[in-house]
Amino acid sequence: MFQPARAVVLWLAVAIVAGCAGTGEPIPGGRPLPLPPDLAPSLPGGMAAVAAPPSGPEIRAMVVRLIPASVRDRSGWADDLYSAFSSLDLPHAPQVYCAAIAIIEQESSFQADPVVPNLPDIVWRELEQRGRRYGIPKLLISAALLKTSPDGRSYSQRIDTLRTEKQLNALFEDMIAELPAGKTLFAGYNPVRTGGPMQVSIAFAEEFARERSYPYPVSHSIRDEVFSRRGGLYFGSAILLDYPAPYDDAVYRFADFNAGRYSSRNAAFQAAVARVSGKPLALDGDLLLYRDGKPQEQPSAVEGALQTLSGKLPLSLRDIRRDLLLEKSAAFGQSPLFSRLFALAEQAAGSVLPRQTMPQIELKSPKFTRKLTTEWFARRVEGRYRTCLTRSSSG
Repeated sequence: MFQPARAVVLWLAVAIVAGCAGTGEPIPGGRPLPLPPDLAPSLPGGMAAVAAPPSGPEIRAMVVRLIPASVRDRSGWADDLYSAFSSLDLPHAPQVYCAAIAIIEQESSFQADPVVPNLPDIVWRELEQRGRRYGIPKLLISAALLKTSPDGRSYSQRIDTLRTEKQLNALFEDMIAELPAGKTLFAGYNPVRTGGPMQVSIAFAEEFARERSYPYPVSHSIRDEVFSRRGGLYFGSAILLDYPAPYDDAVYRFADFNAGRYSSRNAAFQAAVARVSGKPLALDGDLLLYRDGKPQEQPSAVEGALQTLSGKLPLSLRDIRRDLLLEKSAAFGQSPLFSRLFALAEQAAGSVLPRQTMPQIELKSPKFTRKLTTEWFARRVEGRYRTCLTRSSSG
């Protein structure tokens, strides 16, 4: 049976050996890296699950084969993926590349700056809603948008010709900087939260770049780099692959990409808490309440349920809170709260309970025209991942 703790220890050991990723091009054949457990099963045709071919050119050729044949500039995409993997010190193995390729295909169909259907209509609705929220009349907003923007067109003209999130990001940046109404409508904060070919969280990219040196020259800002092909692939590969995902199936890694790191582990924890406490809980992977990315003091439903179990665990309310604050990291899986709660739940169930569960989240976005969920996303990516693996054995 798969042991999540062993998986985390293995992946952490790899990270310790690897150290901080360099920005130069390594010789992959000099130090093969173990594969993450969820990406380690053998490939079609009996190919071994090991990282890596002996040279950079051979790896690039392999990545070109893995990218769908219909993609324009396959070699350019392969070069940027190879550079991202090298900088992040990720295993140069087909299984790992296919995970990234499946996400790119799902999120953008291999478009560095993907087109968003009906984007002008979405933006006008958003401006009207924000105007109502802040008490700004529609007529005043329309008049403000007649002003000439830095690119020579009026803001209204730019909205009417919007096609991509990169264009939208630049528009909002100019509106916030140039228009008094823009500062009010957006509270000085650009509402574009994701972008690029892997739809990476800009907040994640900015934080990651503070922690680790970005391997490319920054033309303007990390936010702008997310909308480039090379930057989008670098940060997208990082959030998808550069952490010790404690799973035995890649579908949960794909769910985490959509819902947040460790969401599948945390959803399993929520299910165990519900079983022991008898309280119904949403299996969304968030154990605490958050505002602007920061945990709130107010107890969540999960924390409230755990507080009723304090004597059985046994852990103080402070200890429970201490461990819940680790929920976005690998450390939570080794915390006293995690192990003791699952011990109680398995005692009640009379069987071993899963440490991974699909988060039950309905996706919300003005871009969506039908009901979509994290599970839908993860299963779609898993299908693309399996298709990519078949290309690895047919080259």
